[in-house]
Amino acid sequence: MNVTGKLLFIALLGFSTFARAETIAFTSEEYAPFNYRDGRQPRGTSVEQVQALMADAGIDYTIEFMPWARAIDRAQTTPMTCIFTTARNPERENRFKWVEPLLVDRNILVAKKGSGVSARNLEEAKRYVVGTQRGDYTETMLRENGFSRLDVASDFKLTLKKLMNDRIDLMPISEMYYEKMRKDGIAVEYVAVLSEQRLGIACNRDFPDSLITRMQGSLDALIARGEQQKIYHKYGLQPAR
Repeated sequence: MNVTGKLLFIALLGFSTFARAETIAFTSEEYAPFNYRDGRQPRGTSVEQVQALMADAGIDYTIEFMPWARAIDRAQTTPMTCIFTTARNPERENRFKWVEPLLVDRNILVAKKGSGVSARNLEEAKRYVVGTQRGDYTETMLRENGFSRLDVASDFKLTLKKLMNDRIDLMPISEMYYEKMRKDGIAVEYVAVLSEQRLGIACNRDFPDSLITRMQGSLDALIARGEQQKIYHKYGLQPAR
């Protein structure tokens, strides 16, 4: 092997060793069917995509669930940390490095079926108490759109519980998940569209670009093979548009 070949071999060996030695810490919240725990096991459409793309990329990782505000703060302040499933919007764009999409979806406002809540648009929806999660992008979006009657909970499950117990009037939810809830017989009804967005993995700003490239390449390949759509169907969701 010549000198150039030896240098290339050493560089590749060093990169491979780095990739194996570094463990990426993923944070997430419980928001079924995208990311949640089944006993001690992480499950969901986004979890399965993360597991598949990380296996393909050959990178070690962990997944930890916590309230959304703490999860996104940790990803923003801790090296080698990423959070999912995260909406990519102007406010977050430069705070993270991105791998996406795990999901392309609309976010809608829903009410408990039979509650009497009626709003033909966002302006009329402002009359009602709207629940959301602390640190979630919908909290910022609602405030920016002039919603002042907000009830901010620690996680999605608590917000949904409040809705079903008539403690709030409306809440934002993924349209894909809403369709699944309807099929499952959960008594919620559509009110108005709040936003449309791409959601993905948001990584710390100091996260190595080389790993972002590998992860994005693995996700692109997973989508191209049709695996993303299969995962959606497995959880009873409609394919992304």
